[in-house]
Amino acid sequence: MDIFELSRVLNRSNDSKIVLLVADGIGGLPLEPGGRTELETASTPNLDALAAKNVCGLLTPVLPGITPGSGPGHVSLFGYDPLEYQIGRGVLEALGIDFDLGPNDVAARGNFCTVDSAGNITDRRAGRIPSDKCAELVEKLRSIRLDGAEVLLEPGVEHRFVLVLRGEGLGGDVEDTDPQATGVPPLKPVARNPESQRTAEAAAHFVAQAAEVLKREQPANMLTLRGFAQRPLIPTMEDVFGVKTAAIAVYPMYRGLARLVGMEILPKVANLEEQVRCLREHWDRFDFFFVHFKYTDSTGEDGDFDAKVRRIEEFDAYLPRFADLKPDVLIVTGDHSTPAKLKSHSWHPVPVLLAASTCRPDRVTRFAESDCIQGGLGQIEGRYLLPLALAHAERLQKFGA
Repeated sequence: MDIFELSRVLNRSNDSKIVLLVADGIGGLPLEPGGRTELETASTPNLDALAAKNVCGLLTPVLPGITPGSGPGHVSLFGYDPLEYQIGRGVLEALGIDFDLGPNDVAARGNFCTVDSAGNITDRRAGRIPSDKCAELVEKLRSIRLDGAEVLLEPGVEHRFVLVLRGEGLGGDVEDTDPQATGVPPLKPVARNPESQRTAEAAAHFVAQAAEVLKREQPANMLTLRGFAQRPLIPTMEDVFGVKTAAIAVYPMYRGLARLVGMEILPKVANLEEQVRCLREHWDRFDFFFVHFKYTDSTGEDGDFDAKVRRIEEFDAYLPRFADLKPDVLIVTGDHSTPAKLKSHSWHPVPVLLAASTCRPDRVTRFAESDCIQGGLGQIEGRYLLPLALAHAERLQKFGA
């Protein structure tokens, strides 16, 4: 019996509410030896007060030493093994903008980027161009035509867009063209297996034509493609864990992740204020709410330590608004760490706080990495967080006689 089968056996219904607040990439590192992380630097009186009355720990999103992408990090938080349920970023972006992927579709996440006269990338995100500029550039790219594949394009937020290649005989296993570095040119799309060769060729033709379309644009004069994939089949959270679920997220990718596991995507929101309001408006309809805050991640990726501190403090300031709804279980954590020092995701475990009347409080009085490592939850794999939430919500029956 695997954990999904066990959960289906043990699930029981009640009126409890579970709220999962995800501050994306909240974990960090000191800039200097002996210094403090972004979370340790920030003033977080509300998180600290909640930690002092409840239980904390550290989460390993995938496995020790493995740096997770946003997909695996969230899949783990939703109770799935990220090694078993691997989801391409392109699928997540497409689902996040309500694009209905079919069986002959391969989706990829696109990033507009900046290249110099030698074709080397100088900015992987083209200065995070405004979303209306992204839409304008996508409209220009819609002039591209390919033999053997239909090209479908949709703009996303800031520098992001979705590319869908539609046609017979397309596989989804193609290498990214984003080298994840500056000072080098975009990579060529390479098929990882024979079934994906046609997709790689179509992507290469698309990129070549896109380079011509964009060459006079600034700063977005080129693009990269990531996460080629076809839509996988995944059991829903309601089927596995017996909870009716909803998502409140600003960015398309995270709405896509939620939709893939069967969550209802609540109306679009732009900030924490609107997220709190949306949560209140839909409070009676669902058992489990996933609320996503992006900017602790993006500031970390930008290498802006002080900006990440400010975003953590912004998140903390809104915590009482969520807690005022009195969920039976309130969880605060991240999907991975994004230290400003590294300007990228990292393998470091993520602080987690679980607040419930059924928890066993520990001695942690501050929500920070060096404190949470001493917490009563210990250090656990991320996929076990949801069963813990269900248990604290008294939604799991006893196992065995």
